[in-house]
Amino acid sequence: MDGFSHEVLSRLPLADAVLSLFSFATDSEFLQQVFEEHRGRSYESVLTFPTMVDLISDALLEHEGSGRQAMLRAEEREELDASRQAAYGKLRRIPISLSNAFLACPTDRLREVFPEGTASRLPASLRCLDVIAIDGKKIKRAAKRLKVARGYSGTPLGGKALAALHLRTGLVVAMNAHLDGETNDAPLVPDLLPQVRQRSQRRRLWVADRQFCDLTQPHNFREENDEFLLRYHPKTHFHRDAAVPLRKGTDSQERCYSEEWGWLGKPGGKKSLYVRRTTLFRKDDEDVILVTSLTDAEKYPATDLMDCYLRRWGIEKVFQQVTEVFHLARLISSTPQGTIFQFSFCLLLYNLLQVTRGYLAQAQRRQPDTISGEMVFYDVHRQLISLSELAGREAVVEYFQNPFPPAELAGRVQALLAGVWHDRWIKSPKKRKHPKTKPTTVINGGHTSLYRIIQASKPN
Repeated sequence: MDGFSHEVLSRLPLADAVLSLFSFATDSEFLQQVFEEHRGRSYESVLTFPTMVDLISDALLEHEGSGRQAMLRAEEREELDASRQAAYGKLRRIPISLSNAFLACPTDRLREVFPEGTASRLPASLRCLDVIAIDGKKIKRAAKRLKVARGYSGTPLGGKALAALHLRTGLVVAMNAHLDGETNDAPLVPDLLPQVRQRSQRRRLWVADRQFCDLTQPHNFREENDEFLLRYHPKTHFHRDAAVPLRKGTDSQERCYSEEWGWLGKPGGKKSLYVRRTTLFRKDDEDVILVTSLTDAEKYPATDLMDCYLRRWGIEKVFQQVTEVFHLARLISSTPQGTIFQFSFCLLLYNLLQVTRGYLAQAQRRQPDTISGEMVFYDVHRQLISLSELAGREAVVEYFQNPFPPAELAGRVQALLAGVWHDRWIKSPKKRKHPKTKPTTVINGGHTSLYRIIQASKPN
């Protein structure tokens, strides 16, 4: 790297840190190994898998999700040896197995350099478990570029993915996908759980919404001595054990709850499970009913379980962030396979940002959840564009193509981000929950002026 490019990089510590982490997680030799193990029937000719990763990363990190812009610039730099049509075709055919592995395997590397001191503190009784929240995501707003899709009204769905979020680190550690965006989450569970289990040495607590509360999924969750915490669904009947007395209590907000023990399903049935059911009574909202295999109320207090289930909402925030921040709303491919790969890529970028945010929190001695990932990524985006425009690309690529070992990388990123801070990165405080708004006013003719709306709102 020449002197000018090195000076530019020294003034862009966020870009330097992010590219160092990204090059470590997606090293070319490592990606080639991932491709060989999970490629299925796909093959390489002129376009290699690492080249496709470079193109998509440029599209998402620099060009706001525009694959065309990334490919045009790659052609100008003579880095795209094949045609754009060939690149789009390769993206259209990426197998699901490769998309799943592209999230899980690089994330394994990011977990090696995750700043442990910034991990989220779970309730004390659950710290001996790896708490994993799972939920499904429909990939929306697929473009109707395929000839067979052009005659349909509306916007079709791409694929469907079921993701697993490690609540302590906030990293999405694995996913399993299906080509049909309308498919149910349940069939995706059996192939997701082994991916997570091979990456965790401790017992796991699976946290999931009510759609997983049946007589099949809890048995999947209980394999290898794992536990589960699910929101109860009345489709699965609960039969109370009259021999165990009812317990009552209040949570930190002085809301009442009750606990009872019994069976999911008919007592003595082949698929029935003995569980503990906790009901939190809420005045202005639906009661929250949880069922869990953690039947020891002394060892696992109800308040800890309710707090843990509340954190399950974090995976919904992940889906919102990858859609709004990492441009999942702008899909590059028009096939389910391509949309699933882009979703996998966006989840990997989210994990990359979580690690970066962890180092920022460590340097500032703050909790990571007080730092806005969206605001940090906005500045990362600006710095990456500046580096791309001002420094010689060949020199930058050469500088980052040999990633640092994990221990050295962690120290380097820590040093780069030690003095980097802006108060604008502080997350806005939670907004107070407002009452339900008034029903929408229907306007004759379909439109009106703001002036007339303002005048109509004034008292007579």
